[in-house]
Formats: sequence, C-alpha cells, structure tokens
Amino acid sequence: MSQRQLTGSRIRERRIMQGLRQADLARTVGISASYLNLIEHNRRRIGGKLLLALASALGVEPSSLTEGAEAALIATLREARAADPGAAAEPDALEDFAGRFPGWAVLLARRHQRVLELERTVETLTDRLTHDPHLAASMHEMLSTVTAIRSTAGILAETAGLEPEWRDRFHRNINEDAQRLAQSSQALVAYLDGEVEAETKLGSPQEELEAFLVEAEHHFAELEKPGGTPEAVVQAAEVLQSAAGRSLARAYLERYVEDARKMPLEQALKARAELGPDPSALALRFGVSLPLAMRRLAELPARDGEAPVGMVSCDASGTLVLRKALPGFALPRFGAACPLWPLFQALSRPMVPIRQVVQQAGRGGGVFRTYAIAQPATEVSFEEEPLFEAHMLILPVETQVRLQDRPKEVGVSCRICPREACAGRREPSILTDGF
Repeated sequence: MSQRQLTGSRIRERRIMQGLRQADLARTVGISASYLNLIEHNRRRIGGKLLLALASALGVEPSSLTEGAEAALIATLREARAADPGAAAEPDALEDFAGRFPGWAVLLARRHQRVLELERTVETLTDRLTHDPHLAASMHEMLSTVTAIRSTAGILAETAGLEPEWRDRFHRNINEDAQRLAQSSQALVAYLDGEVEAETKLGSPQEELEAFLVEAEHHFAELEKPGGTPEAVVQAAEVLQSAAGRSLARAYLERYVEDARKMPLEQALKARAELGPDPSALALRFGVSLPLAMRRLAELPARDGEAPVGMVSCDASGTLVLRKALPGFALPRFGAACPLWPLFQALSRPMVPIRQVVQQAGRGGGVFRTYAIAQPATEVSFEEEPLFEAHMLILPVETQVRLQDRPKEVGVSCRICPREACAGRREPSILTDGF
C-alpha cells in the first residue's frame, strides 16, 4: 500500500484522537457515514474538495493526510523486520499499522534503533577487550607485578629466622612493586575512560596508517600534481609516530603516486561521472588492472550526488592490510573478518573477478554491491611462486533498486555475528545468547 493510499487511515486516526464519531464527521463534510467508513478503511480514494473539507473539519493541513510523516518511520520498521525475519511480521500491513497506530510504531522503531546501538557498543567493547594490544600489554604487566608481590610476600611469611638485611630488601621490593601496580592500574583506568592522548590508542603501525588515511579521507591533493612527494606528506603527518608506521605510509603513498600517474585526477573524475563507479569500465577506459581502478575509486574525492565508496584489501594470509570504511558496512577493528566476504573467496579463485551483492547480518538490512579480485602482489616469474593479495570494492545499493537475486548474507566477524547456522564460524558469538 502506497503512502498516498494511507489517507483513510490517517483520517480515522485523527478523528479518533479528537473524539469525533464517524457519523458526526460525515455530516460535517456532507457525506454518508457508510461512505466515510469506506474512505477510512482505504477502500475509496479522495481528493479535491472532499479532502479539503475533511482536513478543515479535523483542523489539519491537507498534506498531512495525503503524505503523512511516516516515511522515515516506515523505513525504520522495514529495517526492524529485515533484522528479525523469524518474527514473520506481515510486510503488507506495515504501512497501515504506521498510519493507524503511529504511537506504537514510533515505540517499536525506537526500540529497534536502541537495539542496534547496544549491538554496536557490544561489538566495539568485545573487539577492544579481546584484541587491543595496549590493553593486553597493560594486563600482562599488572599480572606480572601481582605475581611478584605474592611471591615476595610468601617468602616473608614462610621463612622463619630471616636475616634483617634480607627482610628489609624484600619489604623494599614489595613497596616498589606495589607502587608500580598502582601506576599501572591508574594508567589502565585512564585508558579505558579515554583520558589518554590519541597516540596511546594507536597500538600498532597498521593503526597509525589507518588513522593517517582517515584523517586525509584517503585523498592526497598534493600528490595529484607534479612536485608533491610522499616523503613530504609523511614528515608532515603527526599521527605517524613510529618508524614502522611511517614506512607503511611511505609505501602506500608511493603506490598512490603511481596510481595517480596512470589515472590522472581530472580524467578519472570525468570518467567516474560518465561511467559510474564501475571498476571494470574504468579499467578498460584507462588500460589498467582491476585492483588499480578499485583503489583509484577509493582515492577520488567525494562529490555531491555520488555514492560513497568503501574498500578493503588483504594479503595472502587473509589479514586486512587496507580498510576504507563505508557507512553501514561494519569492519572489524581487530582480528579476522567474516570468511564469507567475497574478498576471501577471491583468494581461492585467483585472477577471477567476483561481483556479489551482500547484506550484513544484524545491521538493519543494508545492502551492498561488492567487486573483488585477487592478483599477484609481486612480479610473476618461473623462479618463485607468486604471492596474491585480494581487493574488494564496496558500494551501497539504493533501496529503490530491484535486485534479481537475494543478497548473500555475511557477517562482520564470528565473535559478533548473530548468524547461528554458518559453515564458516570459527568461534561462538556473544550475540547468540539473546543479548
């Protein structure tokens, strides 16, 4: 049922809210009660003078009866239904429900949004507690210090006739270890509360590189024209704190310069506007490889009216080495990603392009079109087997686009994936117990 066909439901809802009887409203606008009953049950379409008369009698604008304010609400309810298909909610009754019972519809939509917020919080905390290198190092230091204190205290308690010189030494050791434990505890609490500076949170060179790219929005205007050098960009980046982080950024920017040389900015922007974000068409237009065209799409600056682009790359071990997030498509901060991603399927089918429409489980029904391919990361020769790396471009699918096939359902990572029956599961999910 379309939004305009809900006019009758809105008339009925507003009449009831104002305490008017059907017969009284019908008499006011000059029609029979039976005809108004057909209108309120969406069995007769109305417009013109009758619509104006009903709006005037109810004291509302005519547009509020014909258009309503339920568009965003209905979209959220659709997401809630897609997130829990086992509930078997009737899709045909959704818009009628929102029109007749807007209060209940708003309540359900808010509960659904709250569930999504809580799921995201759990995902973030679980990733952080399980894989955060800074947190792991802090816990290891605290446990080591506690063990040292316990060992020293045990010697003092169990050794009779200990010489005063040794007893003083053990007391001093306990005091020093206790001070170190207190400092470690305070530092850990400050870290969990987010009171430490940003560089403390960057626990690995890969995180430094990601923060560097996010800060630049994956586009470096100074490298799109002659004269700009990767070294100058690296030296000016405060977020790159370690030598390893700067080395990764330098390698990334050197490839960026090579990509920009083969697909110049203005020509690439013009081609994207003409051909759309199609890596195959762009690769043919410029005579470059598919991975280069995919990277270039992720590097181009966003323009009004154009869909955002996400991208991930992994090495031969499946470890994510490049991440450009796309709103709605969740990426794991740490650890392994979902093995069902086309990115990893490409590793098992080298040189074969894979185009797949996917939908992430538990994310409110977001649908994405992905392009993936695995190609050698090194020069191919008879002397050495090639090492492959895989790339996956991620594009949002507009809701009005009709899909011929049902999207393939994938997760984020096993630990936070609600899909219980999955052949690729490595570990139980914390969400399967009904959080």
